[in-house]
Amino acid sequence: MSALNNLFNFSRPLPAPFDTLPNKKVPVASKYGDGTQSTLCATVIKAVNAVCASMRGGDGAVGVIDHRTVAEYKSAMGPDTYHLVVYNGDTGDILANIFNKDTETFESYVLNTSNRDGAAVVMAMFPVLSRDSEFQDTFEKYYEQYDSGFPDMNAAVNNMAILCDNVYRRVKDETCEAHVKVKVDKSGNLMRVSQAQLDAGTFTPTSVVAGEFDIFARTGPATIKKAGIMVEHSDFVGKYELHPRAFSPQEQTLIPELPEWYIIPPEVVDICKHAQATTGKPAQMRNFLLRGPAGTGKTMGAKAIAAGLHLPYKKYTCSANTEVFDFVGMIFPDSESSSTGDAALDREKAELESMGGITYENVAKLMGLPGLDDMDYDPAGVYQSLTGMEKETATAQECMGVVMNLVTDKVRQLSQRTEESQSHGQTYRYVETDFIQALKNGYVIEIQEPSTIVQPGVLVGLNSLLEQSGSITLPTGEIIQRHPDAVVVVTTNISYEGCRGLNQSVIDRMSLVRDVELPTPEVMVQRAMSVTGATDEYQVGQMVQVVNDLAEYCRKNSISDGSYGMRSLIDWIVSAEITGDVYQSALYTIISKATSDEIDREALVSSVLEPIFSPRRRTA
Repeated sequence: MSALNNLFNFSRPLPAPFDTLPNKKVPVASKYGDGTQSTLCATVIKAVNAVCASMRGGDGAVGVIDHRTVAEYKSAMGPDTYHLVVYNGDTGDILANIFNKDTETFESYVLNTSNRDGAAVVMAMFPVLSRDSEFQDTFEKYYEQYDSGFPDMNAAVNNMAILCDNVYRRVKDETCEAHVKVKVDKSGNLMRVSQAQLDAGTFTPTSVVAGEFDIFARTGPATIKKAGIMVEHSDFVGKYELHPRAFSPQEQTLIPELPEWYIIPPEVVDICKHAQATTGKPAQMRNFLLRGPAGTGKTMGAKAIAAGLHLPYKKYTCSANTEVFDFVGMIFPDSESSSTGDAALDREKAELESMGGITYENVAKLMGLPGLDDMDYDPAGVYQSLTGMEKETATAQECMGVVMNLVTDKVRQLSQRTEESQSHGQTYRYVETDFIQALKNGYVIEIQEPSTIVQPGVLVGLNSLLEQSGSITLPTGEIIQRHPDAVVVVTTNISYEGCRGLNQSVIDRMSLVRDVELPTPEVMVQRAMSVTGATDEYQVGQMVQVVNDLAEYCRKNSISDGSYGMRSLIDWIVSAEITGDVYQSALYTIISKATSDEIDREALVSSVLEPIFSPRRRTA
């Protein structure tokens, strides 16, 4: 405990702007504390303020080497006096010196109650401390107060109290899940940074968190990025229910469970908020479009929407030959040998069997009914030819409704049986699609890549079901109404060859249209380290860069036969922990998953992997 008291000396006076407070005790606490109060600590306050000052262009800097972090802390003892600290996050070891830039001389750094307060040490620990979400989130709130001149002093005090409590608890409690190792002996004497190490660039940071280094190395100022907000699964899954509902055990299995590695995109949260907030209103938001390049997680986004809304999930994947009948369902005979009792119908039935069976598509072709292209081109003319009535305002949707009624009537005629056929048990069965099942029962249905459909008006035929009170007549004659909780998520990538634009009437029925991109590198690093337990933030950051570069290379070069993203990154990190060889593990995770083409894999290795991770040299 005495060694920790060297770092956390609560008897030291508080620096500005906290020096006028009547009490160091504040009635807020870190999640790692006792839940009642915190004590402001001068050491932590000075360290945090030093980071804030360097972020605003002041003297001092903090950065990352590898598992080690470094700080140049500007001392108040003189214009050229700095405290230099190297902190090893894996072991807790600390190197420190007092350095005069003018004379280039060193003094020992002694950390105890009668000497240095350790603010420079805590400043060097900042990158490690920031891995904790509470610390990072609270620091961002405090920095906003600092940057704007402390307009709300109560908020600043509360934020700083939580930061002080967070640091103290994590350093003191070795059983804490976010424990930070620190080795300080009772004397407070720390190992020194030597002139030879400075001259050799031994502690040159590979990335700068804040400020601009001038002693350990001459670096440019850090690019200050606002940390991405990462939504925790526990704050999202099932939190956006539209109505309290009881699902059967089978339906429960259809409600997605999000994998631990999955980063919930803000677009998904936004969609769930809109769906829930408009429930019960005249214009409920229930149709959504997610656009984005391959590998950005559009399908996982649709599943996450279902998880957030706590609804079963279904999907339909479109192809070039998809027709409206593929969404609505088909009639299949249980036997091919029965007679309708009408010779003409029997001939038509035989012809349909040779075409592949009694389906909507085949029946429409047999009857010579107009297609969607005709309806889009001349809806009024098509409507007149179908009904014999003129209607200049007819739409393609109305024409499709007439066609579906005509096909349904024909299917019913073909389903007639003679008494003899009935005695042989001849029956027809309707096969319900996932699309109809989802809309009828109030599930989430994902329609994947509708822009690949050759007939661009296919979805126009379903416009009635895209309406909130929409209905459709099934081949059985049953009229189904869209369930008020049914959510349609269209996912598409219009940048790929073979993809087409969606019909304007379909887009018009989308409540929200959101573009999905990969998570920011900062968020990917945070999630990957949380899931895998990896501690080397710099190496994980490099691995994230490789994955993002790989995704970009594949998109630009039309390599689309594999997968890449967070799942591949997680596998790579875990494998590298086992093999100890980041390069070798990459070959059998992210590279092998990205494509099965040997030439493309070789290009990925040379263009994406090796510029960042070189293969190890093997000794004889």
